[in-house]
Amino acid sequence: MTYEHHDYDVLIIGAGGAGLRAAIEAQQRGLNVGIVTKSLLGKAHTVMAEGGIAAAMANVHPEDNWMVHFRDTMRGGKYLNNNRMAELHAKEAPERVLELEQWGALFDRTKDGKILQRDFGGHRYARLAHVGDRTGLELIRTLQQKVVSMGTDVFMECKVLKLVHDANGKVAGCVAYRRQTGEFVTFAAKAVILATGGAGKSWKFTSNSWEGTGDGHAMALWAGAKLIDMECIQFHPTGMVWPLSVRGLLVTEGVRGDGGVLRNSEGKRFMFNYVAPMFRDETAETEEEADKWYDDHTAGRRPPELLPRDEVARAINAEVKAGRGTPHGGVYLDIATRRSPEFIRRRLPSMYHQFMELAGVDITTESMEIGPTCHYIMGGVQVVADTAATAAPGLFAAGEVAGGLHGANRLGGNSLSDLVVFGKRAGMGAADYIAAGEVAGEMNKDEVDAAVAEALAPFDKEEGENPYDIQRDLQEMMQANVGIIRTQSELDEATVQLDAFTQRVKNIKVKGGRAYNPGWNLATDLPAMITVCKTVTIGASLRKESRGGHTREDFPTADPELGKFNFAQSTSGGNWDSDIVTEESPLLPMPDELKALLEEAK
Repeated sequence: MTYEHHDYDVLIIGAGGAGLRAAIEAQQRGLNVGIVTKSLLGKAHTVMAEGGIAAAMANVHPEDNWMVHFRDTMRGGKYLNNNRMAELHAKEAPERVLELEQWGALFDRTKDGKILQRDFGGHRYARLAHVGDRTGLELIRTLQQKVVSMGTDVFMECKVLKLVHDANGKVAGCVAYRRQTGEFVTFAAKAVILATGGAGKSWKFTSNSWEGTGDGHAMALWAGAKLIDMECIQFHPTGMVWPLSVRGLLVTEGVRGDGGVLRNSEGKRFMFNYVAPMFRDETAETEEEADKWYDDHTAGRRPPELLPRDEVARAINAEVKAGRGTPHGGVYLDIATRRSPEFIRRRLPSMYHQFMELAGVDITTESMEIGPTCHYIMGGVQVVADTAATAAPGLFAAGEVAGGLHGANRLGGNSLSDLVVFGKRAGMGAADYIAAGEVAGEMNKDEVDAAVAEALAPFDKEEGENPYDIQRDLQEMMQANVGIIRTQSELDEATVQLDAFTQRVKNIKVKGGRAYNPGWNLATDLPAMITVCKTVTIGASLRKESRGGHTREDFPTADPELGKFNFAQSTSGGNWDSDIVTEESPLLPMPDELKALLEEAK
């Protein structure tokens, strides 16, 4: 069988911030570049990063620098990070922000005209360059305009099914289908860059859009790459919990960065209860007294609402479990009593509009009802820091699909700088790989035909399950058993259930034709979702400790021995139902000069 076919030097799968920045870099180096995106150009999860892009530019606090940013990132990740990635990220982020400005990004300004930077959880200094609360949207707009101006080929609404090798096992391209027509298409490339984003749609409550099904994680694993830290899922502490139609939709950390506080159903500002006793005044009778005492005694520490996201999410979860939650299972986020309506509308225009239009809540006069939502996966494809290369020859990865930078927990704002720092490095790595000349040969036609046959199989069944039933049950199971707080018994139950889900996916029946068939689209997503859920559950079961975004109720403290390595996962079968092998991957040795930076902070 023959299919529509395209050839490129560099093929990029994903059109978020990392994919677009990689495309710019590769094309600037004279390579022929193609971008394949499952959705539409401009519609990426990148736009959900509203608060800002973290970079130690020292525009607000002159004492800020890359070394402090490196320390903050390592601390936030509970030292499970790839230290070389954290170093490169901290050093190169300011240059990437200035580059965006040169390409047309319109950042908010200080009084003297510099790029304004705001406070964010886990960052020692105010270092998030921002555009109100629409920073991710501005980043996408800027990079997209640059890509379009360069004449880069973009294939929209084109779902990649599987990466394809050559006869020698090198990644040589991929096989996909056009969602509009259902027709299959193959892409051959000398290098492939994965920039497919996250995997949140396997959980019931998530800020991720429908695209976030873990395609890139799964395809990399099937192709011979390794995944690390998959147990480390970030539940953003503030997602909308009501109305149901928008449950999980993100409420930017910028609300708390600009003065918002968290209150329980009793109206109490509870985050003071979740800081060390030395940082709270047990005798304070009013909120104002507690605020003043905290400011006077904490040497400029950020308010407790700006603790790292994992700590805030656990505190909210604890309040709800203690019966002090809101009617719909969350807590209240209040900025109305702390800032003027004019300030709120100027600094948080998207949040004001989002709550007014979708929930009928005026955040200038009312509190927001919020709760933890599955937002980001710290784990991902294991890469070489400087080149973004994976263990599969010819395959590179950048952005949320890549693991290592964030360790066990990501600091707010580091996601956007991650995209542009390592998007650029992936483009560089792919270009250097091609220049070295050891690129793949012709794609293996048998692999292409096998992927097509598997994708079409649901049409041939006379009876079978509805993919939407499987997705709903999977999301509820993962939310209940592999959610924000985990126990061994629940993880064991998830393991058993995932084996059952594997059989259910093999029994999917799809009705209708191939053109714009959302049921078929979901049927082709589910193998990746099952694969990702298995890797997360295996990692969570093995990591018998609480570290960063991974919390075990039965192992509430961190184990120093488990902090010496990542869990790396691979499969030799190359298929979505192949066995997953997990091994301990020692952390990258840290140079003495970086160790000294961490020692200085103790």
